[in-house]
Amino acid sequence: MHGPASPGWLLVALCAATGAYCLLRMRSPVEEQRRTAGAEALMGFGMAAMAVPAAAATPPRWTWFAYAAVFGAAAVRALWSARTSPHHLHHLVGACAMVYMAVAMATSPGHHGHAGGSGIPLMTGALLLYFAGYVLRSGARLLPATAGGSGTLGGTPRTLGWGDRPELSQACRLSMGIAMVAMLVTL
Repeated sequence: MHGPASPGWLLVALCAATGAYCLLRMRSPVEEQRRTAGAEALMGFGMAAMAVPAAAATPPRWTWFAYAAVFGAAAVRALWSARTSPHHLHHLVGACAMVYMAVAMATSPGHHGHAGGSGIPLMTGALLLYFAGYVLRSGARLLPATAGGSGTLGGTPRTLGWGDRPELSQACRLSMGIAMVAMLVTL
């Protein structure tokens, strides 16, 4: 992405750490959590790769089209999964945003903004509004988090592993939402 190098590297670190945590969440005994964690790991690592500052490494143009293809496939998978879980609609929006950013980077590498336009393009603005709202909603959902590390499994109480803690997965989603806002702002 375009922008200063220091915040870019912080964004890379945040996204890579989030992707790594999501990979660890894939060890959950709950199948839906594993699927969600896999989609979020792909998003985290993809965002980390796309956020590498241009001053450090300028990938060839075909790389952006490869990102678009990978996240296009992720969008199709999220669309298919959305029929059973509404949370996958967010994954669909996220994957489409990644495709949008990859295509924007492929068509205007090395330039701030978009070719021929002044101000924020409509799609960028809509995505910024969506992810800003998502960040606010995710942050608000973290506020009333209860203390205690037990849940239920089939009516019997059990101790949740650190990978199954809902507040940690929510914090993961919050950090990726913030990163998405940051990437869209620098687009």
